[in-house]
Amino acid sequence: MTPFRGSAAFTERWENFDFVLEDGVATVTFSRPDRLNALTFDVYADLRDLLGELPHRGDTRVLVLTGQGRGFCSGGDVEEIIGELQKMSVGELLDFTRMSGAVVKAMREAPLPIVAAVNGVAAGAGAVLALAADLRLVARSAKFAFLFTRVGLAGADMGAAYLLPRLVGLGKATELLLLGHEVDAEDAAAIGLATRIVDDEELPAAAAGLARSLADGPTLANATTKVLLTRELDMSLGDAVEMEALAQALLMKSDDFGEFYAAWTEGRSPAWTGR
Repeated sequence: MTPFRGSAAFTERWENFDFVLEDGVATVTFSRPDRLNALTFDVYADLRDLLGELPHRGDTRVLVLTGQGRGFCSGGDVEEIIGELQKMSVGELLDFTRMSGAVVKAMREAPLPIVAAVNGVAAGAGAVLALAADLRLVARSAKFAFLFTRVGLAGADMGAAYLLPRLVGLGKATELLLLGHEVDAEDAAAIGLATRIVDDEELPAAAAGLARSLADGPTLANATTKVLLTRELDMSLGDAVEMEALAQALLMKSDDFGEFYAAWTEGRSPAWTGR
């Protein structure tokens, strides 16, 4: 995490979702259960801004995304977003699509692991938010659907056409983005969209346990791993090997690497500091 930031204070209270930070684990809970946690302009903006702040806070090692009630996130609210988009100029529409894309870009570039605890429907933009996470714990009743073509828009939205083929392959991504088919938890696991399936009632504890293990681990190594995974997607093998060599040489001078060796020689578990 970098200490270098501007003079603006960190946001104390987020208005458009629930936010909790406990011992290095930040949890965002989408909090419109009566609308299956459909997104509004303000939810998008708050999520973009939160993701901009987290890398600078110094107190956050993992982010968990989940939703209240029966849904993870059902995408853009038909009345509060789709209806309003009909009234906008092209310039205003571009401002919106760039903002929604900035959320996914910030998720992928944030130097901390992001866990999506998918507790129900993840549709449209909600499916992309889950896709943009690093790990997806999926309740047995959960369903994914990339619905953009079914509302008359391109299936390529918010980075979906970039991320999904890299996760499930071009053929399956083409099918999901063109047809908007619903994918249940078992199928999501089979194609690599779900990291792990758990029973619905076990999802909160499973997400908390995974987040805790990441937060208690070597967070500098975790952050570097995520950064390299993201950056190397479009590199040649030679460039990727060189970047990894540079990163490993730097990490070999880290406190955590020295702590591993000290712990190994003393027969104890490492006390990671993330430095």
